[in-house]
Amino acid sequence: MNRKYTYILIVILVTAVLFYAEKYLDRQNEHYPKTEEQNSKSKDGEFDDSFLPQSTTGVVISHNYFTLSYSEKHEQAEWVAYELTKAHLAKNDFERPYFIQDREVRSGSADWRNYKNSGYDRGHLVPAGDRRFDYNAYHETFLTSNISPQDHDFNGGIWNRLEQKVRFWANKYDGVYVVSGGILEDGLRTIGDERVSIPKEFYKIVVDISEEKPKAIAFIIPNKKSSESFYEYVVTIDQIEKKTGIDFFPQLSDRVEKKLESTINLDVWGKR
Repeated sequence: MNRKYTYILIVILVTAVLFYAEKYLDRQNEHYPKTEEQNSKSKDGEFDDSFLPQSTTGVVISHNYFTLSYSEKHEQAEWVAYELTKAHLAKNDFERPYFIQDREVRSGSADWRNYKNSGYDRGHLVPAGDRRFDYNAYHETFLTSNISPQDHDFNGGIWNRLEQKVRFWANKYDGVYVVSGGILEDGLRTIGDERVSIPKEFYKIVVDISEEKPKAIAFIIPNKKSSESFYEYVVTIDQIEKKTGIDFFPQLSDRVEKKLESTINLDVWGKR
């Protein structure tokens, strides 16, 4: 066969394979269970409403195993919030699913294709590793409303080390509350046709209420490779509020909120 026609045939076959592969991925979204179709909401997965942050967008979505506030402007969550208990620290080896759009976001969460060939990871905000205790909980973390563009070395490095430390604290303190997201601001670079913003920094807040006096620890970490300890990036919650414009714990009493948000005490978290 003429080389020219062989090449054309190969191009046609490859195009067809890619087309049907994407159609297959689209069909996965049709089979993902809607939140309201669940038989009952998991009590283990609920987030204590008194620890829910304020939403600056007004788009708050409560899934079975985490809550988020979606920013259509930036095509990602401005925050995700969830409880991580000892019972959640399972290591079930579930098959890794495809990323799918969040049907609860009425404006449409960003398509996973925005991340293709972008040079950035589809970084989880609620880590999949925190939700291995249940098949549906694990799959829920692969909603595209739960991902943000992360530098590969950041995602697999300092951010991953912090996620592992949060699991350590969840075990030590019999559960913690976690709030996390990228710092979304005007002028950020974007990826994809939907212009998904690339945060320059990510934050994480961990709250322990196992004792009589709640304690919190917070971080702001640049979205790039770092060999430093995540403790080098500890900040007050007030500092994160100033950068994000989010009031993180408005439903707590003023006295408790002020103490949680304005102080840093690494000793109570085992850092000396």
